[in-house]
Amino acid sequence: MQETEQGAHPLALVLASYLAASGDHLVTAESCTGGLLAGAFTSVPGSSAWFDQGWITYTNVSKQAQLGVSQESLKTFGAVSEVVAKQMAAGALAMAPQATLALSTTGIAGPGGGSADKPVGLVWFGFARRTEEDTVVTAVSQVFTGDRAAVRQASVVFSIEQLIAWLKP
Repeated sequence: MQETEQGAHPLALVLASYLAASGDHLVTAESCTGGLLAGAFTSVPGSSAWFDQGWITYTNVSKQAQLGVSQESLKTFGAVSEVVAKQMAAGALAMAPQATLALSTTGIAGPGGGSADKPVGLVWFGFARRTEEDTVVTAVSQVFTGDRAAVRQASVVFSIEQLIAWLKP
């Protein structure tokens, strides 16, 4: 993840322009990225105009307590799943009444912890958007290669790219 001369993440700068134009306010709910997304967003000067707050919910207990992820979902699908990614994003949005967008990450950065069904490098991304009419929640997964740092960095880049694509008119 390269930064600009001013120290800001280049994709976060692009996202900032979209959010400034739309008037949206963003929150994050991170597990495997451990605050890297919030760090990328707050690297942008003036980000307080569009970035509200973030949660690092690394354990299942914290996902339940802080974001309202259901114990049944964790038991049935596991923390690294579409259902949990969606619940994390929806929960973050619910906890921040002024926010209109939420982004969540939950995955297996490695080097251990993978399985045949959920390999190392699998990350689920949740996206939630609140409008006056309703709240839309979606999720997408990606499998990244490389070591732990590479998976985490790729997750940041991918999630910002996906959010930009979602916001494009």
